[in-house]
Amino acid sequence: MKITINDQILEANEGESILNIARANGIYIPALCYLSGCSPTLACRLCMVEANGKVVYSCNAKAKEDMQIYTNTPEIAAERNAIMQTYCVNHPLQCGVCDKSGECELQNLTAHLRVKEQSFAITDTHKPHKKWGLINYDPALCVVCERCVTVCKDKIGESALKTVPRGVEVPKELKESMPKDAYAVFSKMQKSLIGPSAGENLDCSFCGECISVCPVGALVSSNFQYSSNIWELSRVPAANPHQSDCELIFYDVKEKSTSDRSKQIYRVSNDFHFGEISGAARFGYDFHNENARKNETKFNEFISNLKNGNIKNIKFNSFITNEEALILERLREKFDLNLLNDEAFKFQNFLNIFSEFSGLSSYNADYESLKNSDFIISAGSFLRHESPVTSYKLNNALKMNKAAGIYFHHIADEVVKKFSKNFACVSYEAGDLEQILLFVLKNWGENLPAALQARLEKFEESFGLEVATLSEGKAKFTLILGSDFYAHENANLLAALAGVIARTTPFRVMLIPPRTNSLGVAKICTLSHEKKSGKTLGYNEMGEFKFSIFEGDLDAGALNQQEGTFTSINNEVVPTNAALAHNGYFLNDIANALGLVAKNTIDYTAQLPKEKGYRGVKFDDLENFYANDGTSHRGYKLEISNFTPKEDIEPLFKEKNELNLKEDEALISLANPINLPSFFANYASQTAKRAKLYASSEFMAKFEISQNEAVILEKNGQKLAICVELDSELGGVAAYLGDYDDKLDVSAIFEGKSFASVKIIKAENE
Repeated sequence: MKITINDQILEANEGESILNIARANGIYIPALCYLSGCSPTLACRLCMVEANGKVVYSCNAKAKEDMQIYTNTPEIAAERNAIMQTYCVNHPLQCGVCDKSGECELQNLTAHLRVKEQSFAITDTHKPHKKWGLINYDPALCVVCERCVTVCKDKIGESALKTVPRGVEVPKELKESMPKDAYAVFSKMQKSLIGPSAGENLDCSFCGECISVCPVGALVSSNFQYSSNIWELSRVPAANPHQSDCELIFYDVKEKSTSDRSKQIYRVSNDFHFGEISGAARFGYDFHNENARKNETKFNEFISNLKNGNIKNIKFNSFITNEEALILERLREKFDLNLLNDEAFKFQNFLNIFSEFSGLSSYNADYESLKNSDFIISAGSFLRHESPVTSYKLNNALKMNKAAGIYFHHIADEVVKKFSKNFACVSYEAGDLEQILLFVLKNWGENLPAALQARLEKFEESFGLEVATLSEGKAKFTLILGSDFYAHENANLLAALAGVIARTTPFRVMLIPPRTNSLGVAKICTLSHEKKSGKTLGYNEMGEFKFSIFEGDLDAGALNQQEGTFTSINNEVVPTNAALAHNGYFLNDIANALGLVAKNTIDYTAQLPKEKGYRGVKFDDLENFYANDGTSHRGYKLEISNFTPKEDIEPLFKEKNELNLKEDEALISLANPINLPSFFANYASQTAKRAKLYASSEFMAKFEISQNEAVILEKNGQKLAICVELDSELGGVAAYLGDYDDKLDVSAIFEGKSFASVKIIKAENE
């Protein structure tokens, strides 16, 4: 359809808001409260426009065919000016010391809307600061725009904040002297503040998105407060180094002091309109080794042992760039090495079999398709912990699209249960994943392989769900699968079933890569499961020779010190830049000494394998931003090819092993706390934690465990001592143990699986 804004004819979609249409076409309409992808609150009313002769609020008003819109008539300009005057009443004007000064939207709008006088006044009241852990709140600066409330509800899904009364009445005489909209805004601002939804303390996952969206200096990182002004900081665009969303972040850096000119990261920010980030990305930024140095003797020893064949294996994880993955692959080819990466190997195997049975070279869902979905199933992922940003996108679809769906996991997540009444949460026996995929095929599959169809005719599991009611009228389907599938004893069958789902049902399928660049590693590297006879070079892992950020024979560069690319969950190749210098070695230094000549690591960017979907684009040619309409200009998408899929799935079916827990045993899952996806985040000052067993209240009651009590986890004669901490967001008898603390080896407990049955012994009884 066509509409006209300021006499400019524009194309628009039926039902789209006027404000979003204007933004997409570069037409400025002021707004202080509105967030893209969230429900409008009409808290600021600055976005008023004239539409067909009537004043409407553009954030909430939907465009109609041939609508005539004007964004800045004299009447509207006067009303906006009056509104801005109200915002400036009793708002401290100490802009030079406010953390938001220089990027404050109130500051900018006051100048833009030409506020030159103050016509209204009211006695100020004392509003004490609030300290909420990683976040501080200054109510004296708060304009009650409700952005923080909205983003927490509509994007994050936690609803941890709300407006609270502060008991101030606006003098009635002001109502007669103020324009209507200005009075409404003024009255609301005087009567309300922001506070936690429950109690006095903020109870949330501390993603910090409320900090990012705050247009003034009311909500700020407690670590950043009073530490720097924006004009002192240099902004370095990068990608989240901690998780596979690889979302756009900015490292804000400056020199430490006049006497120490080395750079320091002061905070991480993001483009909050289109790219939410997790707490690990926002707060876990200082994980590099500041004391890294070169050691020529050790370096030459490394090189000599690789050249003479003493080193036969390289063990690494997926917190590396695509370029480093290619270097490792080239070293493997040249020196006949085995590349060992357990989580990436499992993911690679799953992805390969998925491709064989789907006829697609990769999975075909991304955040854009998830955002637009109206029916979503998530399975095998402790979602908010495994991939927080994926959970944000899912929650946003539920809220904004009125989507429905199902959440399958053996751990009941009380936060996910609150996402939507149309999002059914189903707990099942750990490991029983085959049933879920058969359930999907039974209800939505068409033109299935004959043998599979015969099985499904005998399959009756419905999980107690009214599928027809849940999915009625839905047209855009997404299936999200997580790490429980890749580590399963029958992962080959599960991968094949997921592939069949991708080609025989309306579901687009997303496989959550377990680490930052697991997808890139899986695409680029030839991985081995077995270790060769000989010594091992550990790259941020254990080995006879250790090349590591911390406690290595050679000091490696951290991901906040490197240029390169990641292959994100969106099958997108995105760039990341170095925020800090590194005085040790990069993997490319080792590669050059071994005959793989490239001046810089990013020289490999254009050499990434085209047969795997990469395009041969140079690093410096990669963009990294979102357009005004939300369109991603971040790197490029992998080419996903089509081919004839396999049909014969029957040989992959086999009997599953039953999980039989004894009375003194408990099921614990392998999962990290939300803001600790790896040991790298555990070296960051704001996110570091000692290892704990996180348990539900029912779990603690069953085994008579109190908060912070030490217990012994025993499995097959292996014992692990650990303290227990309550996680009030868990339902049922549930507990999880992370691998983020590299001082604690949990591998003997889990034996390569995503869950384990262990005996619980009180430490006092040992």
